[in-house]
Amino acid sequence: MKKLLDELKSEQVIKSDLVYNSMLQVDRRDFTNSFPYYDSPQRIGFNATISAPHMHAYALEYLAPYCSEKIHILDVGSGSGYLTVALSKMINDSGIVVGIEHIDELYRKSIENISKHHKNILDEKKVILLNEDGRNGVKDYAPYKIIHVGAAAEKIPQHLIDQLDKNGRMFIPVGKVNEDQWIYLVDKDEKGEINKQKIMCVSYVPLTDKQTQLNRY
Repeated sequence: MKKLLDELKSEQVIKSDLVYNSMLQVDRRDFTNSFPYYDSPQRIGFNATISAPHMHAYALEYLAPYCSEKIHILDVGSGSGYLTVALSKMINDSGIVVGIEHIDELYRKSIENISKHHKNILDEKKVILLNEDGRNGVKDYAPYKIIHVGAAAEKIPQHLIDQLDKNGRMFIPVGKVNEDQWIYLVDKDEKGEINKQKIMCVSYVPLTDKQTQLNRY
């Protein structure tokens, strides 16, 4: 894992010690059996993937300025659980990171993955995993200083904008399947005003309902 992170650092994908050290604490081998240290997305079943390490690093770098002790974070489409744990490490396991995954089997597998070396954050409810539709967010723990979305929405869900805290940031891919998709940074200022910034072209699986995802192929 360290070799992979050192390569990402030399390529200036990882720029901050916070991101480097947070990712170093979370071994991708716990979350995928398929080429865990390759810098490419890997299938985890049910038409879902674990993102490439460079995309996880980009997400964490863009979210790092919004990290502080005891904040609430939402990880939509938490999948394997990797980034959910990395986000918790970004705030030193001091707040609450809610991971939401609508595929039952992936939800159960993520608990198993996290429990290999990070069971304590589940037991202490520093990380809370839910088996629900992430497009609706999770009102119970809102507002969230950070929202990360791990699949591409055709448009940014209003529920997520509503649950974003003031002076908070959302990282979300937007676009249709087989068309251009872009990462958007959605920032909410202290008055509740929204600013959207398009930053990079990407390719993500779609953020959709459970049945559509399962029937994709």
